[in-house]
Amino acid sequence: MRKNGFVIMWHLLKLVMPLAHIMSFTIITGVLGFLSAIFIMVLGAMGLTNLLGFSSHLSFSHILIALIVLAVARGILRYLEQMSGHYIAFKLLALLRDKVFSSLRKLAFVKLQGKQSGQLLSLVTNDIELLEVFYAHTIAPIAIAFLTSLILLGVFAHISLWFAIIALFAYITIGCILPIFTTKMAREEGREYRELVGEMNDYFLDSVRGMKEIQLFNHAEQRMEAIQQRSEKIDQAFARIKKQEGKVRIYTESAVSFFNILILFTGLMLYSQSSIDFAGLLVAVILLMSSYGPVIALSNLSNNLLQTLASGERVLALLAEQPDLPEVEQGQDLTDIEKIEVKDLSFAYADEQILTDLSLSLSKGNILGIHGRSGSGKSTLLKLLMRFYDPKGEISINGVNLKEINTQNLRDNMAYITQQTYIFNESIYENILMANRKATKEQVIEAAKKASIHDFIMSLPQGYETKVAELGSSLSDGEKQRIGIARAFLHNAPIILLDEPTSNLDSLNEAIILQSLLNVKADKLIILVSHRASTMAICDQVIKIENGRMS
Repeated sequence: MRKNGFVIMWHLLKLVMPLAHIMSFTIITGVLGFLSAIFIMVLGAMGLTNLLGFSSHLSFSHILIALIVLAVARGILRYLEQMSGHYIAFKLLALLRDKVFSSLRKLAFVKLQGKQSGQLLSLVTNDIELLEVFYAHTIAPIAIAFLTSLILLGVFAHISLWFAIIALFAYITIGCILPIFTTKMAREEGREYRELVGEMNDYFLDSVRGMKEIQLFNHAEQRMEAIQQRSEKIDQAFARIKKQEGKVRIYTESAVSFFNILILFTGLMLYSQSSIDFAGLLVAVILLMSSYGPVIALSNLSNNLLQTLASGERVLALLAEQPDLPEVEQGQDLTDIEKIEVKDLSFAYADEQILTDLSLSLSKGNILGIHGRSGSGKSTLLKLLMRFYDPKGEISINGVNLKEINTQNLRDNMAYITQQTYIFNESIYENILMANRKATKEQVIEAAKKASIHDFIMSLPQGYETKVAELGSSLSDGEKQRIGIARAFLHNAPIILLDEPTSNLDSLNEAIILQSLLNVKADKLIILVSHRASTMAICDQVIKIENGRMS
């Protein structure tokens, strides 16, 4: 469900509350800075009337001193306003990135499977970055425009009530009506542009990762055409945004010109009726003409808000998204794990039945082997043990249902190695260490030896400090798999879940890893999914899953 622009701004505004004192400072310095700039023009007009021989409340020397003071104050106040405003903006952007990452972590594993990486990349980088416009160039300008206009209306009313009425209509029209009207007109363009950019990121990232296949099957020309078409759509969407910005400027400049002419004619009429003197006429006209800065800033905000609100909506939608399976935070903690039991387990993805009436048990010191055809539900069973989903039936550890166990504690007690090991763009040492940040270097090396990857690492120029290219592209599938297994050994969890851990290994490396599993099995509960008969040979118990059932 799409949110109203004011609702989006309100939710974004609530994030500022911890920095409200700095925002107040920004607003105060902004108001004083604009008043300084405006009264520089007013005092200049008063100085001109003084030189022309018209009566004035201040002498020329006093006016000159005031102009110098205001000019210096304007520079200092403007600097302080911009500095504090941008401090808030970038502080909040950092906070938002942390919140988004935490939200993504909560949504993992299940909900992230349905999200495109390019869209997420666009959200974490471009969308959050665009919110700088809101925090640095929207909140304070709105407050500054309101307070400045209120003060100036008092000055206009002091000269003539008619001037105050004209100024009030001018400020409301330029600062409120036009931004609301133009933002509403072009809201959809901003949303469409952000979505197209996210889709382009997806497609481009997909093309880069699949460059080898694209060249192998001579698909480069088709990909280039598709990228060109997507680029043209983005250009067209951006052109529509710029066209809307042009309309906003036309409306704003027309309104400014209209109210300038109106106050001039009104002033001349009042002067001809002797309701005001010439100094009052000149000051009022100059004051209005020079006071549009804060409200024009609001009018121009609508240009940037077109994209900012769309970005804000995407970010807020992610932050508000709830995981399919909420984590258990007040559950029991596991200690001295002795047994895993699965009773009458059934599970379906949407309408597709995966597992049916599955029951098994595993005691400490044993290795359970699971084999079966692809798609039979072997990997799904491991995900259910990790409680990525809630099935029908019961899974218990030490007699405690998974639903009653603290989720973080449950996963701390499990080492889960998937078929595809993700390698981070860091050193090999850091990639293994992530499994246990408190581990010593000796423990990391020992884990690597158990995974039969130590000798390979030492053959590299920088050993364990060798940087791994993005997505581990500099490593073979077997090397990545062994790094994943090293992580499992380093994590040293009492439950080890291995999904095809030797599928990319030769017989020698497979034998070393299987022997390592045998060496540690006395203190572990190990579940091993594999197609290989040689891998199943080390298992104390082997079950076959066929069409979701044990056979």
